[in-house]
Amino acid sequence: MIDVSPKFNTLRYARAEGFLYGDPSTMKRVAERTVPKGDVLEVARAAGIAAAKKCGEWIIFCHPIPLDWVEVSFDVEEDRFRATVEVRSVWKTGVEVEAITAVAGALLNAYDMLKPLDQSLSLGAIQVVKKRGGKSDFSDRFAAPIKAAVLVISDSTFAGKREDRSGLIIKDFLENQPVEVKIYEILPDDREKIAARLRDLADNEGVRLVFTTGGTGLGPRDLTPEATLEVIERSVPGISETIRRHGRERTPYAMLSRGEAGVRGDCLLINLPGSSNGARESLEALFPGLLHLFPMMAGRGHRNREEER
Repeated sequence: MIDVSPKFNTLRYARAEGFLYGDPSTMKRVAERTVPKGDVLEVARAAGIAAAKKCGEWIIFCHPIPLDWVEVSFDVEEDRFRATVEVRSVWKTGVEVEAITAVAGALLNAYDMLKPLDQSLSLGAIQVVKKRGGKSDFSDRFAAPIKAAVLVISDSTFAGKREDRSGLIIKDFLENQPVEVKIYEILPDDREKIAARLRDLADNEGVRLVFTTGGTGLGPRDLTPEATLEVIERSVPGISETIRRHGRERTPYAMLSRGEAGVRGDCLLINLPGSSNGARESLEALFPGLLHLFPMMAGRGHRNREEER
């Protein structure tokens, strides 16, 4: 199976459809609900819902998913009937396989009920016709990469006694985003120096996105949040809340992080934990939705995802 533990939950939706083809006289009996084995549409509907729930058991590499909603509907035509399945779940992976499994389950049960009446039956055109959810739904496009800076805050790293890992992890992660890291620096745990550098990056160097890593805990020299609060003009608490919540699901120590996030001018400043795992997990929680802040600050607001699709 694919490891989905780094992913975050989003509302997932899929719609799939498929057809059972047969003689017009057979379809007429389906519509009139006069098939000897019973009501084909009701049985097929129940079978489709059950198949969606069993998908994780039948499809080897599918994850078991808590489904929030499954709907199965039918349109009976002259020589066929269409099964349509819609599935929703708030989870880490898509639900399109659940939807097509439900379609197949509904059609197979209908086939079984109708085969004594019609030897020409056939199934076909089972496909996903719509899906939503996941990172691709929350990605913004930019004419040019966002200029970024990564600041490693650590006395020992600044003194050359310890190699940086978290800052390099941040740089590597951002290479796959519409972001260009122009500045990578190591600073000591000095509140005044941190605040001065943050101001300079935001006010004078045209940096739009600054990540700090380190100095967010409760040690006597952990002063990055205090330095950041001196600099930001508007707090964005949802960012730091998301980091802590995502981290808390992986380690109880995440609740001890005091990282802050906020905006100065058109620059976003975010404190990340100093541990390499904490830095990486924080970025996984924030991207790609984080970058939607920039069109918002430009006055373009939120795009309506439902209307777009």
